[in-house]
Amino acid sequence: MNSYGHHFRITTFGESHGPAIGVIIDGCPAGLDIEEKFIQTELERRRPGQSRITTQRQEEDQVRILSGVFEGKSTGTPIALVIENTDQRSKDYSHIKDAYRPSHADFTYDAKYGVRDYRGGGRSSARETAARVAAGAVAKLLLKKSGITVRAYVSQVGDISAPHYAQLDLSATEENIVRCPHTATAEKMIALIDQVRLDRDTVGGMVTGVIQHCPAGLGEPVFDKLHAELGKAMLSINAVKGFEYGSGFEGIKLRGSAHNDNFVNDGNRIRTTTNHSGGVQGGISNGEDIYFNVAFKPVATIMMDQESVDKEGNQTTVSGKGRHDPCVVPRAVPIVEAMAALVVADFLLRARLSKI
Repeated sequence: MNSYGHHFRITTFGESHGPAIGVIIDGCPAGLDIEEKFIQTELERRRPGQSRITTQRQEEDQVRILSGVFEGKSTGTPIALVIENTDQRSKDYSHIKDAYRPSHADFTYDAKYGVRDYRGGGRSSARETAARVAAGAVAKLLLKKSGITVRAYVSQVGDISAPHYAQLDLSATEENIVRCPHTATAEKMIALIDQVRLDRDTVGGMVTGVIQHCPAGLGEPVFDKLHAELGKAMLSINAVKGFEYGSGFEGIKLRGSAHNDNFVNDGNRIRTTTNHSGGVQGGISNGEDIYFNVAFKPVATIMMDQESVDKEGNQTTVSGKGRHDPCVVPRAVPIVEAMAALVVADFLLRARLSKI
């Protein structure tokens, strides 16, 4: 499916080397201030060519609003956003027209559809995520009216990790090219990515997302639990191999007596003394910070020869060509934020229908 969401629903379209990519947002309430400059700023955080540690494809990612907005406000009708592709180099992919790149979607798309767009991966390319970021920017504008903030940052590259988010100033995330709000760690991460790029290889990493000021009560048991939808949204992003929220896999090391989040009355608000639950209990938000980790694999395209097969099953060698990220996580930060914002915006609209 190319659509996501229930009440706040998006449908993305387009391919990496086609004329354009875009998104249609259905269900956005009327009267929302649509700040085109903000949408553009979010896209510029994701766009290629922004630093030496990202792909050097040069796309301005200029957004155009085709419908659903009048005099700067949403009309309640579908919002169509389009971003033209301007720096395609399809010839860079002619050598894999009949060959399958290791760990790419080339083989699986061919197996499913019997045809594939080999130019940059076509629909399977991470280029599609620009449309998600544009839609996520609109979702952020909706959440802003409720005081909800969605932030993400690079918390790990290879084996280099940043401190826990509670020890960081997340407002400093954009102060360096790797988007890690801890200067000393960021410098180590950048040095590693630089070395990996010189080695003509790639490296994976982690993006941590933090949703703050989310009201208690968002989530739809039993199958549309808040954390389940966040997991689905994150796992739909290209190159993502893992998702955990709250204490995650580390929580198995604790006993229940240490892991339980005790409730306290903090004035007129019920809170928890700890937050191993990651802001979600029973699939429903409890009002505490919702935090989660998203693991990204090393980018599959490496500037080395790799053994593979062609569509006839013949052994062949695939050579790395084109312009690719040595590490995807710096540009993945706004994508993680966008998908989280889309999830929360959808649940926020659903919650309005849950009570009289």
